[in-house]
Amino acid sequence: MIHPTAIIDPAARLGEGVEVGPFSIVHADVELGDGSVVGSHCELGHPAAAGDVGPLRIGSGALIRSHNVVYAGSTFGDGLQTGHQVTIREGIEAAEGLRVGTLGDLQGDATFGRHVRLHSNVNIGRGSRIAEFVWIFPYVVLTNDPHPPSDGFHAGVTIERFAVVATSSVVFPGVTIGEGSLVGAQSLVRDDVPPGMIYSGNPGKVLAPAKRLLLSDRSGPAYPWRRHFHRGYPDDVVQGWIAEFAKPGS
Repeated sequence: MIHPTAIIDPAARLGEGVEVGPFSIVHADVELGDGSVVGSHCELGHPAAAGDVGPLRIGSGALIRSHNVVYAGSTFGDGLQTGHQVTIREGIEAAEGLRVGTLGDLQGDATFGRHVRLHSNVNIGRGSRIAEFVWIFPYVVLTNDPHPPSDGFHAGVTIERFAVVATSSVVFPGVTIGEGSLVGAQSLVRDDVPPGMIYSGNPGKVLAPAKRLLLSDRSGPAYPWRRHFHRGYPDDVVQGWIAEFAKPGS
């Protein structure tokens, strides 16, 4: 289960059935939950520049693909999944089911609710606050520095639950993207996005309620997306969504 070329510090705490691939390093202050799989050429618990930031805790059932670097000082719930060549800095607090796509870059000091989905090449700036069931698509950048480069005030982005940020959008520091909203592809998000609205363009603006968008086959509304999209979510969550939209007027 542990490849002979892997380097595991004797003080690391590995759960039952953990697999670690070739040439990976697991530092001392790492806790890796039962049934987790670490691919080749990974480093878990990389020391932070700030010094002692505490342990790296990863829950059970994690799948960490090759060439990941995950710093010390973060906590992840069960079911973490990462693509290849992901970098995750210190200070992350993530609930269960976080997925980070290939070449993802999480700059630290950020929080993630349940079942957040980050596609490939997503950059999450420090101080970001991302609620549960958020989707962020490829090449999105969440910024945090109003006057780059600076050593002064920084303001992370807040994304509320069920929101979707489409491909290649850039979100300005301190912006809040409201619950159930949709940010269109290649948008420059300079202002807060109201809940349940479509915001798109460069510069972006509010266009219409998201519920007006129809599915491509015109069989019904595309948003809220949880009305029709359930793949990959726990059964109890899905059943809750089905019950929610079965109510009259929903």
